[in-house]
Amino acid sequence: MLPQEIIRKKRDGGLLNAAEIEAFIAGLTSGAIGDAQIGAFAMAVCLRGMDRAETVALTRAMTRSGQRLAWPDLPGPVLDKHSTGGLGDKVSLILAPLVAACGGYVPMISGRGLGHTGGTLDKLDSIPGYRTAPDLAALRHAVTVAGCAIVGQSDELAPADRRLYAIRDVTATVESMPLIVASILAKKLAAGLAGLVMDVKLGSGAFLPSAAAAEALAGELIAVAAGAGLPCRALLTEMGQCLGWTAGNALEVAEAVAFLTGAAREPRLAEVTMALAAELLVMGGLAEALPAARARLETALASGAAAERFAKMARALGGPADLLERPARHLPQAPVRLPVTVPAGAIVQAIDARALGLAIVALGGGRTAPQDPIDHAVGLADIAGIGAAVGPDRPLAVVHGRSDQDAAAAAASVRAAFRLGDHAPAPVPLIHARLAPEHAA
Repeated sequence: MLPQEIIRKKRDGGLLNAAEIEAFIAGLTSGAIGDAQIGAFAMAVCLRGMDRAETVALTRAMTRSGQRLAWPDLPGPVLDKHSTGGLGDKVSLILAPLVAACGGYVPMISGRGLGHTGGTLDKLDSIPGYRTAPDLAALRHAVTVAGCAIVGQSDELAPADRRLYAIRDVTATVESMPLIVASILAKKLAAGLAGLVMDVKLGSGAFLPSAAAAEALAGELIAVAAGAGLPCRALLTEMGQCLGWTAGNALEVAEAVAFLTGAAREPRLAEVTMALAAELLVMGGLAEALPAARARLETALASGAAAERFAKMARALGGPADLLERPARHLPQAPVRLPVTVPAGAIVQAIDARALGLAIVALGGGRTAPQDPIDHAVGLADIAGIGAAVGPDRPLAVVHGRSDQDAAAAAASVRAAFRLGDHAPAPVPLIHARLAPEHAA
């Protein structure tokens, strides 16, 4: 089957059969199909879409492109969470050790930044020595000793997705629903999970900003996961502003460490993290119902058990032994810090979260090409939320930049991303909906 004919068929609106999809993914994996054809395929799917059967076939083909893990000797359920991404979304860094502290095992296969959103692996790369691409033996060891390991796709796990993921980032095909679904689930199926909870974002910082699109994606994820034998739930959560106080790789790791140790916990970040983690405990049989799950999670945080799991994970994957005690010693810091102030007091009415993410990319904290290096130190800190009072003494955010010129350019983008007024806006729900398999069409 010629790849150009498969591309042509999808470009013209045809339905691909499982054999055609399998052939294209096999060529993508082997290297027989080049980047230009992969980009053309991604664009054809983005413009023409895929039906449920095509998406299931694509997901299965990408899963079969490498090995699939099994965990027969672990004494607890193998669970995971995935987010569709957003500004300052550092939930994974907190949730994985939190669930591990409650008896679950979390082999979290994560990705790098896409478009305006930061990637979990890019954040972890800011930790000196931390291996985000260990071999399977090291991954198994980390999961066994720490209860969790947040890593990327190795050459053995879902290699087709690894290649396609990078090309989507620079070909304006990130927002394609079938590609999103297949990419997420291929990694999760390869990890050998017993349960998955999805955090599907909506709002200005989400890939799919509208509530209707987010709900459709959540339903498709649940249905395709069920077709592949993976129990799945989804929460629709708000991404119209930063989740937490920081956005940028090392800055977000520092905030996650502060959360786990109890030094500081931003309420919105706490609520999303606890809601997702509670779903996993119930799915894994570690709690009978959500209230009991929340109580168990609170205990794991208060006792320091979750923080210790993070420390064990970092050590097992090559990170410093004293990261929790001395994060500032190990995490890179930008030389320039520029508060973004406004001349008079006002209240934040709305935020273009996507624009803030693009400002971080422009600082060097994201990529415009797959091979671009990441500056892990840059980003935004002390980001004001919707309803916050700002003014000369309370900035919109603090830019962490590599140079004065870069910081000034980012500050201009930050000012343009905030809409200010003189009254508090109506509150927006943080968790819009909870979806289970019965909601998936």
